[in-house]
Amino acid sequence: MQRRDYLLTLSALNFHITEWGDPQGFPLLLLHGIRGYGETFGDLAQRLPPGYRCIALDQRGRGQSDWDAGANYYTDAYVADVEALVARLNLRQFDLLGHSMGGINAIVYAARHPAKVRRLIIEDAGPGAFENSPGATRIRRELATTPSHFASWDEASTFMRALRPSVTEEARQQRLHNMLKPAAQGGYTWRYDHVGISSTRLSPDLSRVVDLRPHIMALMCPTLVVRGERSDYLSAEMAAEMRQLNARILTSTIADAGHYIHDDQPEAFAEVVRQFLAQEQHETVEENP
Repeated sequence: MQRRDYLLTLSALNFHITEWGDPQGFPLLLLHGIRGYGETFGDLAQRLPPGYRCIALDQRGRGQSDWDAGANYYTDAYVADVEALVARLNLRQFDLLGHSMGGINAIVYAARHPAKVRRLIIEDAGPGAFENSPGATRIRRELATTPSHFASWDEASTFMRALRPSVTEEARQQRLHNMLKPAAQGGYTWRYDHVGISSTRLSPDLSRVVDLRPHIMALMCPTLVVRGERSDYLSAEMAAEMRQLNARILTSTIADAGHYIHDDQPEAFAEVVRQFLAQEQHETVEENP
């Protein structure tokens, strides 16, 4: 599959963009989670049928994109970045997929721009999950206790195994290769803005924390919410609430998967995505509560 990497200046920051597939294909924009990176969707892109132009960006403060000196890591800033990217690439209409934090950004963007998003897929994100779920508590704890430096790659690998015990070793090593860089003093440090992202997540400006419910109610496109059966972030009750808020929403639960569904069960996740994107009518997608 063709791959293209390039940089774009958006919102006064340089962003790293990765594309896979047919440059003339129908666009699928992919938004990663809080400590993620665009490359995390490389496996999914390989599993999709021909005819898609998969576009993933390292969101601000992550991967090879610039860090924000003002630690402006809030939904409104992320959505503004997506708006700038869509305008820069002249995307008339596209499908949109977001995981966790990227799912929050995707919901808000789709609600604001109903003519742009043909189909929306949310991977393990929903109302209240960011603030009150056990997964949110876990993420805050992880951010507070994550070391800023590792003396060796083995030390970093041991840390990642404890942090992500459910994913494969291959997936853990891919994460490390995308999340770490050599440190000036030797060893390795994070490629993402650990201090800035942690500060806004641990001590957020509450006026900028988004209530997703009005945005979910405003969605006009066919929407699929995919949750992991073992997720500590998006509960079955939250997913059911999303269906109640908007009749356009269907849910699917992936067995033996946690919050990182595309890592835990890559083929099962890809199959659900393939089926949903292939549907002409939203009502024909099988619902799995």
